[in-house]
Amino acid sequence: MSTRMTTPRTYPWASQFGGRPFTFRLLKAEDKELFKKFIRSLPDADNYYLLLDVHKDSAIDAWMHGIESGRTISVIALDGAEMAGYCNLHLTDLAWTRHVGEIRLSVAGKYRGQGLGQALAHEVFMIAKAHGLEKIWIRMPTSQKGGQKVFQGLGFQPEALLADFVKDSSGRTQDLVMMSYDVSGFVN
Repeated sequence: MSTRMTTPRTYPWASQFGGRPFTFRLLKAEDKELFKKFIRSLPDADNYYLLLDVHKDSAIDAWMHGIESGRTISVIALDGAEMAGYCNLHLTDLAWTRHVGEIRLSVAGKYRGQGLGQALAHEVFMIAKAHGLEKIWIRMPTSQKGGQKVFQGLGFQPEALLADFVKDSSGRTQDLVMMSYDVSGFVN
């Protein structure tokens, strides 16, 4: 995977949400402690769908390795020095899926409902399009109704439902929903 970063915009940039100024920029490997503080401050349910156990330092190291290698591009929103949210785009160079990227999005509870998540997602949509991706997708347990609503509001459509595919922290199985968005039609 190339470490060449393709972005349609120059970072950082700033905007107002909920009457507060936020700075948007790309996450860098040097932001490890900032990111670790943010991701570990979220409720477990918010991190449930991640592929890594964020309470392990090795998982945070792996996340930062993805940033360094260019396999993961992450846009973060900052309220001063505090991280308010992120949206990741995970790329692959596998021939059969190189036109597809996976995204993950999370905004701290106190910043939700202000359009910050939508702004982060739109940044990643622009980056995905600049990388020549045609489709992006997300997966989450069906119990994350709020997350599904957010992504449907962004234009994602349910593609697959996998019955009893994941287990929650108490060992109960849950269905997994996969949703996708056609980036080629995105116009900012």
